[in-house]
Amino acid sequence: MPHSTDIHVFAPDRLSWLGKTYRCALGRAGLTNSKREGDGATPIGKFALRRVYFRPDRLGPVATDLPVAELRPDDGWCDDPADAAYNRLVKLPFPASHEMLWRDDGLYDVIVELGYNDTPVVAGMGSAIFMHVARSDYGPTEGCVALQRGHLLSILAACGADTFVEINYPPA
Repeated sequence: MPHSTDIHVFAPDRLSWLGKTYRCALGRAGLTNSKREGDGATPIGKFALRRVYFRPDRLGPVATDLPVAELRPDDGWCDDPADAAYNRLVKLPFPASHEMLWRDDGLYDVIVELGYNDTPVVAGMGSAIFMHVARSDYGPTEGCVALQRGHLLSILAACGADTFVEINYPPA
């Protein structure tokens, strides 16, 4: 029986939490047990919710018991396996390959850092695995879990240190 505080994500496009089911978007390459940098797949597994980042110019502080931080225009996330800051928040400009977290399209207005490949970080095993805002058409992600912004905020309001996200195929 799943622990009551687990968020369950099932391919191809469902998230279940506290008795409710939400539509979500997953990686363009589906799910994988062997995540690699740039493969476009969402990793299978159970991951802690580390920190919530939000755009203070687009919404107020996120209501949650998780750690929360405001995004800044110079925030990025290193995705270069050869760099010592791989799979970590970085300040821009940054010389190695990175993702910009301050985006114009609204997808990163709210970001939940998932505890994937972070204790320890293994070069090349994937970076920047987040829960974030979905495109309006729920188009695929590069490996993240994406939800409608209001749904993501609603879910976060009930999350705490004992909340995990479990990503898998639906039970048979």
